[in-house]
Amino acid sequence: MAQSNYVPGLEGVVAAQTRMSKVDGLAGELVIGGFKLETIADKASYEEMVYQLWYGRLPKQAELDAFTAELAGLRALPPAALDLLRTIAHKDLDLMDALRVAAGVLGTEDGAQQSDEWLAKRLLAATPTIVAAAWRLRNGQDPLAPDAKLGHAANYLYMLEGEPPSAARARGLETYLNTVIDHGLNASTFTARVIASTASDFVSAVVGAIGALKGPLHGGAPGPALDMVFEIGEAGRAEEVLRKKLEAGERLMGFGHRVYKVRDPRADVLAKAAREFYEADGDMALYNLVLDVEQVAIRLLEEYKPGRNLQTNVEFYTALLLHGLGFEVPCFTPTFAVGRVGGWLAHCFEQRESRIIRPQSEYTGEEDKPWVEISAR
Repeated sequence: MAQSNYVPGLEGVVAAQTRMSKVDGLAGELVIGGFKLETIADKASYEEMVYQLWYGRLPKQAELDAFTAELAGLRALPPAALDLLRTIAHKDLDLMDALRVAAGVLGTEDGAQQSDEWLAKRLLAATPTIVAAAWRLRNGQDPLAPDAKLGHAANYLYMLEGEPPSAARARGLETYLNTVIDHGLNASTFTARVIASTASDFVSAVVGAIGALKGPLHGGAPGPALDMVFEIGEAGRAEEVLRKKLEAGERLMGFGHRVYKVRDPRADVLAKAAREFYEADGDMALYNLVLDVEQVAIRLLEEYKPGRNLQTNVEFYTALLLHGLGFEVPCFTPTFAVGRVGGWLAHCFEQRESRIIRPQSEYTGEEDKPWVEISAR
């Protein structure tokens, strides 16, 4: 019998070359578009972050102004998408389902046939509008028209809440969107690249990526990390509660990562963003409780699981930051998609320059089975 080359889950298989991001799980390093995450995430606007991924460099001021203005002009949803969101609002569907079906409508517009670049800008601009509209409709509120005077992150908060956010709130969200914009060849990004490789349109690629991100094994669950903190309630209870969880074999949400064998670099960036936001516009008591829980959790994980080096991951501080910004748990994964769509589209552009993705499979079934007439089965 021939030796099998099958690798479950394609673990360790190199399936693409990319300039988008480098994930070094052993060093705990994330490079996005040539920049270490910690050098750019809290400084760039989301529009700058997208521009440098799509075009390979940071924009000059005039280029950024033009790019930002073009995106702002593409935020409003077509009537068909709004009608669809109104129709499904009462069904209490996952917001990722609402995003998936409404994003698909964008491919039916007249402009959708113009170019990959136009369609990419349309998808990037309209994704937060879809999520905000779906959320407001679910809660019995009318969707709000985008405000072209606000940046991408600030406008998303405005469309959710109905008033322009403070500078601290807008910066906090912008840092989060920048932090999650790209992260190697993860499941949703790979899905987008596979679809783009067939010469299909970018709407199809993004809808496929949304479907992949919806899966809990990929999209993660930041909400439970904060639920654990609320369950603890006060710093003095942290060790008691966490010991009980570990002794019961439960996982401590927000700790450990499949790729990172040291502390997730995104956790450091979001911890800094959370501190700056909470100091300016948040509940410092909650922030300090989270710090206490983190310290106890890391100590106990080393005690109960020695040598595994289970450190804080991106979910832990994502939950703290998004909660502080006023997001409820159903909006966490869709907001992740609002940030990641810029990376998906960057990979789609890159994949256009390569071949169709067509791996092989290994047959494990029977051979030479005889045909049996239906009367004899």
